[in-house]
Amino acid sequence: MKAGDLIGFAGGAISAHRLRSGLTILGITVGIASVVLLTSIGEGVRQFVMSEFTQFGTNIIAVVPGKSNTFGTSAATINTVRPLTIDDAQSLRRLPNVLAVVPTIQGNANVEFEGRQRRAMVFGVTHDMPVVWKMDVRSGQFLPDGDFTTGRSVAVLGAKMREELFGADNPLGARIRVGGERFQVLGVMESKGQMLGFDLDDTLFLPVAKAVELFDQEGMMEIDIVYAADADVAQIVDTVKRRMMQRHGAEDVTITTQDEMLEVLNSVLNVLTLGIGALGGISLLVGAVGILTIMTIAVTERTAEIGLLRAIGARRAHILGLFLAEAVGLGALGGIIGCIGAVGVVEAIAFLVPAMPVRTAWIYVLASLLLATLIGLASGIAPALRAARMLPLEALRAE
Repeated sequence: MKAGDLIGFAGGAISAHRLRSGLTILGITVGIASVVLLTSIGEGVRQFVMSEFTQFGTNIIAVVPGKSNTFGTSAATINTVRPLTIDDAQSLRRLPNVLAVVPTIQGNANVEFEGRQRRAMVFGVTHDMPVVWKMDVRSGQFLPDGDFTTGRSVAVLGAKMREELFGADNPLGARIRVGGERFQVLGVMESKGQMLGFDLDDTLFLPVAKAVELFDQEGMMEIDIVYAADADVAQIVDTVKRRMMQRHGAEDVTITTQDEMLEVLNSVLNVLTLGIGALGGISLLVGAVGILTIMTIAVTERTAEIGLLRAIGARRAHILGLFLAEAVGLGALGGIIGCIGAVGVVEAIAFLVPAMPVRTAWIYVLASLLLATLIGLASGIAPALRAARMLPLEALRAE
């Protein structure tokens, strides 16, 4: 039996029972569509989170207080961890291949101007912040360069903060009150948007030394370091680690490169995507049972036909291939329809609701098509083997 005849025979068998075949295909379609939709949501979330972290560049090292790995030491040693200080940041700034350093302190304060008041997130940073965080100044200038330990009473507004306090008025040179102290506005930042739920536009930037005074908190939340793009990352990390050990007398900080953070995030989000895809795959079991049931019924109904085919010379392999082709056809058709429908829904959502993080995961679309075909093949093996093992005379007597 030629391949074309085999496919034509299987196609005829499917179209001969349109309602039954359609319901079977529907089961696979729903399962495949669920997998594609769920993995598209997972892929969208993965790309969104990765883009949020990479918007600040990739040649960044973050130094935070405290050691992330423990080695069974006594709890009494916990108090020996020294906070990060502005002096630590200045010392790191002098290391080779270090381009910029931003010690960061964060808090909340009331920001007031001529009767308008807003509770906002306040960052204490340095002159290098726009370089490190990849943010631009829209008007005016950023915080002045100079000694980290001294700071003038000046401030830079986020884009949303400027609109809320000043509206259409020019804020440059105006004096605002932050936590009871007066600051002169030097500049306004370009809109940056949100980063993992934090609105970077609804913020205020102060010199780190003034923020230390404002919040009465000496320890830095984090020190961000930008290193030369052509520098050896491992060597930079080792140099930073040795410098901090010299200053603190112990390895009491955690140093994380942007590449390490992105690698961990990517691994976690890939597992998440696979997990939610597997949940959608549970519905494919219904489609698999449907194909198995329909093929079992088809073998019983077509017993005489099988006997006739065997009598005129068809081999067992031909009968096996015939029923397997029919089962694979049901699975493949369900997979194709499910993928097309799901991709259409994903693209429609992405077009109508751009803010929703959904992206078609084409690798999962192709995998779903293959999976649908394999489900059809697996579900059709038992009925096809049963049909192939029938004896011609006994099958003909079934008529």
